[in-house]
Amino acid sequence: MTTGLHPGEAPQDPRPTGNHALPTQERAGREAGHADNRTRSSVITARAAASFEPVGRSVATARSFVRDTLQGWGFADIVDDAVVLTSELVTNAVVHAGTSADVLCLRSDDGVRIEVADHYPEREIPLQAAAVNMGSPDREGGRGLQLCAALAGRWGVEYTPTQKQVWFQLDLPDRAVGTRAAGPSLPAHLLPLADGRVRVAVVQIDRTGAINAWNEDAEELFGYAADQVTGKQLTDLAAWPHTPGTSTGIVEALQLSRWEGSYGIRCADGRVTPVYASHLRVRDTSGEPSTVCLLVRDHERAVLQTPLRLAAADSGTTAEGQTTDPFEVFIGSPAPDDLDGLLQRTVERARDMLDGDSAFLLLATDDETELEVRASTGLPSARQRFARVPVEAGPGRYGSARMPAVHEDLTVVPGAVPLLGGTGMRSVVTVPLKVEGRLTGSLGVAAESPGRYSNEEALRLQFAADRIALAVESARLGELERLRRGSLSFLVEASDLLAGTLDRDQTLALMAQMTVPTLATWCAVYTIADQASEPYLSYVLHEDEERIDGLKALLSKISPPDPVPTPGARVWSAPAAAAHEAALRTSMRSLGLGETDTANSGIGTTLATASAVGGETVVLPLVARNRVIGMLTLGKPSDEHFRQEILELAEDLSRRAALALDNARLYSERTAISQSLQRSLLPPELPAIENVEVEVIYRAAGEGNEVGGDFYDLFPIRDGAYGFAIGDVCGTGPEAAAVTGLARHALRLLAREGYGGPAVLERLNSAILDEGARSRFLTLLYGELWPQEDGSALLKVVCAGHPLPLRLRQDGTVEPAAEPQPLLGVMEDLELYEETVTLDPGDVLLCVTDGVTERREGTRMLGDDGLADVLTTCTGLTAGAVAARIMRAVERFASDAPSDDMAILAMRVPGLQND
Repeated sequence: MTTGLHPGEAPQDPRPTGNHALPTQERAGREAGHADNRTRSSVITARAAASFEPVGRSVATARSFVRDTLQGWGFADIVDDAVVLTSELVTNAVVHAGTSADVLCLRSDDGVRIEVADHYPEREIPLQAAAVNMGSPDREGGRGLQLCAALAGRWGVEYTPTQKQVWFQLDLPDRAVGTRAAGPSLPAHLLPLADGRVRVAVVQIDRTGAINAWNEDAEELFGYAADQVTGKQLTDLAAWPHTPGTSTGIVEALQLSRWEGSYGIRCADGRVTPVYASHLRVRDTSGEPSTVCLLVRDHERAVLQTPLRLAAADSGTTAEGQTTDPFEVFIGSPAPDDLDGLLQRTVERARDMLDGDSAFLLLATDDETELEVRASTGLPSARQRFARVPVEAGPGRYGSARMPAVHEDLTVVPGAVPLLGGTGMRSVVTVPLKVEGRLTGSLGVAAESPGRYSNEEALRLQFAADRIALAVESARLGELERLRRGSLSFLVEASDLLAGTLDRDQTLALMAQMTVPTLATWCAVYTIADQASEPYLSYVLHEDEERIDGLKALLSKISPPDPVPTPGARVWSAPAAAAHEAALRTSMRSLGLGETDTANSGIGTTLATASAVGGETVVLPLVARNRVIGMLTLGKPSDEHFRQEILELAEDLSRRAALALDNARLYSERTAISQSLQRSLLPPELPAIENVEVEVIYRAAGEGNEVGGDFYDLFPIRDGAYGFAIGDVCGTGPEAAAVTGLARHALRLLAREGYGGPAVLERLNSAILDEGARSRFLTLLYGELWPQEDGSALLKVVCAGHPLPLRLRQDGTVEPAAEPQPLLGVMEDLELYEETVTLDPGDVLLCVTDGVTERREGTRMLGDDGLADVLTTCTGLTAGAVAARIMRAVERFASDAPSDDMAILAMRVPGLQND
């Protein structure tokens, strides 16, 4: 769609000026029963044009375009007729003709002319003097001209070689000069009530939704100075009566050319003030759009509210003299799927119809045991959204929402209507909304004076409720279907995210981030380590990051909720009570009425925290494997409540989150056990050997949830003699760990008993075989080292199935330092022997496990030769530098993470003097 708006100019006639166009149009107009004299004496003061693609959704877009344009021009009286006619004509173009549609709106002093053109000129041209047959009004298409004849002041049809155009003109109703609408004179006692001076807050919102103008009345009404709110988003202050994911929000309302309605503004003291607002979208001389908002207190709405447009000059009768119920005028204005808009319009019109001070509408829950407040006007914000009251509030017909009820004075029967307690309302009439005999809701109107309503008003309200009940139920079911589809999508995504991690801290963060702000304004997660432990506050999140610290401090000062395993959400009043008490104490200290508190962060922070947690707070247990492992706490800001569908969704999420959190706990415990066992299989520290440098690097593969089979050891045997070993047990897990522990401790014990290398390994082989089915074969390099007085070192080594040790000489040559022999844990009778190696000053002995030599990248493997090549580059390096270079080369050999444990043992003899 392309649009153009050019106010204040008289455009050129966009139609073709050829001689054939005018006669053709005149003939068509005459055949339609209208003479089009094509007068252009009226000055065109503005025009708006748009083009729409030949798709079904263009009809709705065209309706919105015409509605917004005419409302922006101030022509609300003719909007409905213009929208109906445009809808039919655009439908003919994009659906039936199958071409794009061009819509042109022209504003003049006496009315509006709208032209709709398609690009299908081949359609039959009506002939002069032919009988006019517009077809049946019941058929799907072809009603556009009939409607033009019925609704428009003038209309006509034009044909050109490239398009067919239908135009109509709607004249403005005659009004007294200088007035847009007028009402009858009323006695003073019937005039709207205002508390002294009426203050009208003027707030201007820029393109981004930020406040850039704030007048003195706004400061008086809401308590903020202009410099405190300038630059902030209006959404930060607006308590919009709106369910996430449905209906129109404040952001969308600010984009409309004109909008009126009720919402709340959060004041500086943390309370929400109900206001009635009139929004007008404007633009400056440079074309920059902004929205001017006029706000008054909700009970003073008569100052701003546009009077209802009635069918005739007589507000009570139609042109045929039939009585018109004023309640019917709202039907059709909200979109069919706009439940919130429908309900809000219903309570506003119901209040106006019975001249009440407030009105409310409640919808029944699925089991029809409770009613939820879904819309209200004239009541405190605490009574506005999702507060719940029982269907059966007391004995008798007046205690049930299933029957109409009239209460002449609520002070005589306190508690008869729980919703109105403490509001100052004295008389009330309530009627049920029923569909096919089933209770779907309740509609009520209340007044501050007693005795205002009788059975006559109850009948009028019941008649209106019966007419709107089906539309409300249809919109409610549509909203529930959207919510359920959204809930399924939300739960699927949540399950995927929770299943993607086994880290406890990340699971806690995901739980909170999935609930805020989708389900709640803030969230706190308590965890319980075991049955004997108290709940611990583990994670806190608020949609406003600046509130997190204050919220965490507040929750830390109050006792956690009881870990009750009963499923479902239960209300927890402690946070709101503690927040309000803290705010009160801070306010008293600021007035010098209490003890000073130097540690206090200031009244602003305390009041902000009180406002953040001042609404409803619910607790859901986190139950996994029949044990309460924590609680999920969800909260709303001041005077807000949770709706039942949100609580049911939160309950489903809490069950999934509990299992994910318990899995993360079990995984963490298993990892901690594995890591502790792995550490026990390795020496706590290496002994210092005179005149010999030793360096060890150990890298365990995986995430630490399995005990590896690689190990190393270096220990003193006796004075001047040291034993060293590096080995690899087949496999991982407990069985491998058992063989690793057996090997390490047996080596130390047998070596210190004076056995030589072959004897040590033969006895270790027997011990492994004695393990039976639990045994694992073992590759092992074992040796004994004696530092010599001349600076060299004498080694005796046995290589039982292990990668051969490599000796690096000072001249850069590399050679194996042992011969391969059978591995351990396979055969009973082994004939092992030891080999003697002398390390000269500057020589290096490198011992590794097969995780180093078998490092792979595709089909390539590092191997013994590759390791030897790397070692040749290490001449002159210390033992630590040699081990580091080898590990770096192994890691760079392949891009993937290592799949096997790796151990590197490097020993270097520097000699008696440093090299």
